[in-house]
Amino acid sequence: MPQHVPAPVGAAPPSPPSPTPATPTAADLLEFVRRTAADDDLIDSLPLDPEGRTWVRLDGPGGSEAWLIGWPPGTGTGWHDHAESQGAFTTARGALRENSLAVRLPSGGWKTLELADGVDRERRLPAGKGRAFGQHHVHEVLNDSPDTHAVSVHAYYPPLPLIRRFSRSGAVLRLEQVERPEDWQ
Repeated sequence: MPQHVPAPVGAAPPSPPSPTPATPTAADLLEFVRRTAADDDLIDSLPLDPEGRTWVRLDGPGGSEAWLIGWPPGTGTGWHDHAESQGAFTTARGALRENSLAVRLPSGGWKTLELADGVDRERRLPAGKGRAFGQHHVHEVLNDSPDTHAVSVHAYYPPLPLIRRFSRSGAVLRLEQVERPEDWQ
């Protein structure tokens, strides 16, 4: 039978093991971006440029990568994915449109794909609305307002290892570029 050995007098009790941070789920990321988008002081702090997107990196939950992004009228991301990362985003000000593909693309070994009919999805995301998505999500995000800036909050886990950028002509999707974190930080 094990024996209890008392700690020496004056010794601090042993520390409990430090908790391991939980890996954030897509729902955790969505809750974070919604809460962050409701922080008016933070949203107001983002410098807005009339000609190009602006962004500030934020600390996301559980080691995730997060961004506060400003969108001048008429700007967008172009078609892209987030590789192995899941994510979420919420519009804090203005409105955004997301076009996405309901199809999983191969992870490599291709330059051009012909998309099947019926894979296109469109979502309108006014202030306060957002969405979560899984790995390999292909989309483009746009501020199609002619005169109003939009601001949004995005989070990804694991932190983005790369972004693949695509061009699209009708049903043809073409891989154009692979960006690494050093390209956008």
